[in-house]
Order: sequence, then C-alpha cells, then structure tokens
Amino acid sequence: MLSFFLTATASAEQALIEERISQFFPQVTAISEPEGEYGIRTLADGVGTVYGYAFESINVLNIPAYSGKPINMLILLDTEGVIQDAYVLEHHEPILLIGIPEQRLHDFNALYHGIRADQRVVVGRSKDPDAVTVDAVAGATVTVMVVNEIVMRAAQEVGAALGLVKSNTLARSRPATVLEEVYRPASWTELIGDGSIRRLLLSNAEVNQAFVGTAAEQVDQVPADQLEETFIDLHVAYLNPPTVGRNLLGDNQYRFLMQDLKPGEHAFAVLSNGRYSYKGSGFVRGGIYDRFQIRQFGNIHSFRDLDHQRLYDLMADGAPRFQELGVFILREDALFDPGTPWTLELLVRRQTGPVDSTFVTFELPYQTPEDYIQRPEPTPEELRAIEEANRPMWVNIWYQKSFQVGVILVALLLLTIILFFQDSFARHPNFLRWLRHGYLTFTVVFIGWYALGQLSIVNVLTFVHALVTEFRWELFLSDPVIFILWTFTAASILLWGRGVFCGWLCPFGALQELINEVARKLRIPQYELPFAVHERLWAIKYIILLVLFGISLESMMLAEKAAEVEPFKTAIMLKFDRQWWFVLYAVILLVVNIFTRKVFCRYMCPLGAALSVSSRVRLFDWLKRRKECGNPCQLCAKECEIQAIHPDGHINHNECHYCLDCQMTYHNENKCPPLILKNKRKTRGKKAPDEQLIPVVQVVEP
Repeated sequence: MLSFFLTATASAEQALIEERISQFFPQVTAISEPEGEYGIRTLADGVGTVYGYAFESINVLNIPAYSGKPINMLILLDTEGVIQDAYVLEHHEPILLIGIPEQRLHDFNALYHGIRADQRVVVGRSKDPDAVTVDAVAGATVTVMVVNEIVMRAAQEVGAALGLVKSNTLARSRPATVLEEVYRPASWTELIGDGSIRRLLLSNAEVNQAFVGTAAEQVDQVPADQLEETFIDLHVAYLNPPTVGRNLLGDNQYRFLMQDLKPGEHAFAVLSNGRYSYKGSGFVRGGIYDRFQIRQFGNIHSFRDLDHQRLYDLMADGAPRFQELGVFILREDALFDPGTPWTLELLVRRQTGPVDSTFVTFELPYQTPEDYIQRPEPTPEELRAIEEANRPMWVNIWYQKSFQVGVILVALLLLTIILFFQDSFARHPNFLRWLRHGYLTFTVVFIGWYALGQLSIVNVLTFVHALVTEFRWELFLSDPVIFILWTFTAASILLWGRGVFCGWLCPFGALQELINEVARKLRIPQYELPFAVHERLWAIKYIILLVLFGISLESMMLAEKAAEVEPFKTAIMLKFDRQWWFVLYAVILLVVNIFTRKVFCRYMCPLGAALSVSSRVRLFDWLKRRKECGNPCQLCAKECEIQAIHPDGHINHNECHYCLDCQMTYHNENKCPPLILKNKRKTRGKKAPDEQLIPVVQVVEP
C-alpha cells in the first residue's frame, strides 16, 4: 500500500514537472536526467539546442518554513540566467493547506517570472531602484519570506554553478581596517562633500507615494498643505575614522568612544529631523530599534538599547541642530567590513488592522571614503569565516518577532512564579481567581489571536517524525513563539504535568473556560456526566491520537488535514475567517462548552492526550491532599469542573488542568471540611482563658 502510494505520488510529481516545462519551454523535446550536485535537468530539443535548465530547490538548500518543514519548488532558468518559473511542488504550511487558498501562493510565485537570478528581491516595498519588490501574502508573511529566500538563493546558486550569473557566495575580501593615523580637520560641509556623512531626505508626499497601491494607502494621511513638509531628514556617518569621528564628536568624546569599543566593533552616528522618529515611541528597555537597521552582504543588523549611546551635540563647524541624535554600535559578531558598501534601511510601517500592517523600506547607501581605510589581502580562513556569517532565515524571523518573544517570556516568568508559590496564592482565592481570569484573557488575545501561538498535535507529529528521520533545530526555530511555548511546556510537564499548558497556555482551552465562566455568572444550567461515564469518555482522545499517528506514518499531509479535529486553526489561527463548515464545527464545540466546561479538552483533544502520555515523567506532586479527601469528604471532587478528581479523592494528573481550585479549597479554613473539623477540635482542647485577662460578659435571658 505504502509503496503504491509513493509510486503514484512520484509519478504525479514527474507529470507536473513535465507540464510546467512544456508551458514555459514549448520547444523542448528532450529533458535530461538530474545531474550533478544540484540535480539539474538540461532542457533541449531534438538537435541538441539547450533552452534552459530545471531543478528542485530541495536539492540546493533546505530552509524550514512556518510548518517546520522545507518547501520544495521547481525552478526553471533560461540560458541567460532569468527565472522563467518558480512553482511549489510540495509544502506543509497549515495555514495554506486549510486556511488561506493555496492559489494565493501560486500567484505570488508567478511574480518571479522574468527576474534574473542575481537580482535583489524584497518582500514589501523598497526605495532601492535596483531591487525587485513583491507583495507578501496577507496572513502568511513568514511563508512568503521563506519562499523568496528559497527561490532567489537557489536560482543564484545554480545560475552561478552553470556560469549564467556571477557567484554571490558572500565570499569577500578580508575586512578593511581603519587608518587611525589619518586625520584632517573638516567642517560639516566638507564631511558631506566627501561622503563621510550621507543624507536621506523624505517628504510626506514621497512617503505617501510609496504606500500607493497598498492596503495602507489611506492610513496616516497628512493634510494636502503639509505634503511637501519634511517627513524625515536623516543623516548617518561611520565614526571610527578619526577624520569623521573627531570632527563630529570632538576630541574627548571621540577618545572615550574609541576606548569603549572592543576590537571588531564599529560606531555610527544617526541624526534626524522631521515628524518621523527613527527611534520610535514604542521602544522599551531591552528591546530592539525596529525602525532602522544596517544591511551588508545580505545580512541585516539591528540595534538594541545596549548598543545605543546618547549624543547631545555635534562639534563640527556648521553642523545643524537635530531633534534626534544617537551613537549606535555594531558588535564584533556582526562581522562588519568598513571597506565594503553598506546600507542603512529605514522602515516606515503603517498599521492596517489589529495585527496587520504594511511597511516600506527606504535605503540610504554608504561607502567609507578610501582615504580612511586599508584593504589587506584575504586569507582562506577569513573567507570561510565570512561564509559562515550567513545568518539563517530563522534568526531573521526571531528579530522580526522580538516584541512577541519578549512579552511571552515575561508572561511565562509570571506563570512560573504563580506555580512555584501556588500555596501562597491559593490562600488568597479571590486574588488568584482574578489573576487566573486575566491570564486566560491574555492567552486568548495575545498568545492566540495576536502571536498565533496555538500549539497543535501537528507539532507533536512533526517532532516525532523529525526524531525518526533527520532532526534539525531549524525545523522548530522558524516560529519563535511556538518554539518558546513548546520549550516551556516540556519543562512544565517534568515539574507539574500536562495541566499547566492545558489550563493556562492553550488559547482554545482558555477561550472555552472564559465562555463557561460567563455562562456560570449568567446562571446558565450546568450539566455533568456520571463519573463512570465520564472516565470512559477519556479514551476517545487517545483513540484520536492513535489514528492521527497512524495516518502520519502513511502521509504527514493527510495527517495535517485529519488534525482538523482540533478547531484551533479556525478559532485561533484564522479567527473564524474560513469556510462555514469549519466555523460551524468550532462554534458547536463552544456552544456545548456553555453547558459543560471544556468538553473538547476532556474528551476529544489529541494534543491533550499526547501531553498526558508524556506527563507520566512528572517528577513532583505539588497538589496537596489530606487523608480525609475522598473518604469521607467529596467536596473537591464535586467542585472540580473538569472532573479530574476521582471519588476516592486522588487527582488524575493525566486529566488535571491545574486550575488550582482544589488547592484554594484545601487552604480555606472556612470551606475545607477536614480543616474546619480540625480547627474545631483544637478550639475545644484549649484551656479557658484567664478571667483577669479576658472579661466575661454574662448574658441574662429575660
């Protein structure tokens, strides 16, 4: 069965490849077998005339996409090194498999037709006249960024191997060094004149024009009489050369700056006037300046707050006054080369929705004057080090999602504090309930709807298959939010069991619980199944898990579609914006949840089942019980809203969602029956108080 399926799949893929070749090279009648390191097929006619080349991107580079798995593309090049076709042969992107129509990805890929393999392609808008811009697919930005890197890097690599375009392996000459002994006094005008200071001047009209044709065209518009006013007047200078640094900063400040710099570090002055702040009002301590960055050799370098030094004034004669001044330092690991051209990129972003935005990149190129630098001969070791400096795609994604990462790390720290000090929090039930409801709201809104941090059984299946086949960290690092949540979930399973994720960090679970809380406040009747029936229904989710795992052995693509038993994509990832039958299914589960809390989580969730299996390695038992629990006291068992406490009093940690309700009862002297009885016995056993110390009031009945 499996061999038949694989043979049929291979035949279908071969037929698709031949169809695409025929569409773009109709004169081709002979297609060679894949040859060489990259499996390149030569496309020719019957007399041997070569018209182009075909190859699959998976043979050139293996970049994980949003799903954690690589996208395989068929790329066709003509003999001039021009891309004729870039077509997706295989992908595992869940948001494209089920949510966003796959045709949008094919439409996006069609934009590469006619682009040379050695051109620069930017996703979004760019002011670089030499760059080709392509618009992102709304809701699948990470996916199309990966596609862009796959197409252009693979095409350039193969084109260079075939001699169609020049090699661009980032092998460069040994980094130039700054000539520290070269200095001459210079005014602001002279520094501008020799290129030591570069300027980017943008008017409001120019920025508006850059957004024309985008979803943000009508966003943040300025009045017509202000269109010619300055949006930003930006200047940048490389400060390490003494002629630039000493003249701009003055001798003392330049000397202090150079003393602070470690070997291989570089300082830049960034200055601006205008209505747009290059620092941004949303910058927070520990964060990244997300409105500008430096690009060199294709690598993007951002600045954190620790890379910034305040600059209060300029010492060069004739220097104008600026609203914003700052010195920014590139650290040694950036491998910056002062002798190679670099670009300061200014990012202007306009918000088009709660989570959607459109951005345009304006570029300010810079070349250090030759008089300030010395170029030594390269060594083989340095060439290898430069090549290793290529930053992987997943690192860029982490930088882009730094805000989400920071907020979630703080939230997980708060949750860790709650869990470690749960006994103290449980002694204040009103506060803990308020805190928990607030955290669940954060989980739904920020982790779920904003950061799209909904874990799924698909992640578990992908991880298991990666362990069996070829494990690579890049598969899981391409989505930082999911990676962080999985890491925390794995750690919490060891300490507390699966309940921490299911009870605190699952956006769909949190949505169910909040809806049920509202229903209880509105006094909507609640229904619970008899415990004997309830515990037998637990088995359903384990059966679903086994079925999905079995399907995944046959085909991960089929397993991803079958995993739609989870309503997570509908309710969380796509916010109910998809086909009506998916929405109906999710709504039915939420409606049932109004009357019985978290029905899906208790009986149907395959992810919960997978976490339950792994929670058997739990090292500690943090939930306290008394010997009276279950016999005779049944209070916690009756109050547990997901029925994770057995009638005999013990907690089933495979089903517990760690809401801490039982611990609030355990510590409540006015509610826990064993504790109330114990306190009464203590009171009876005390001696009567001294009459001289405590006055006795005698009550005489009439």
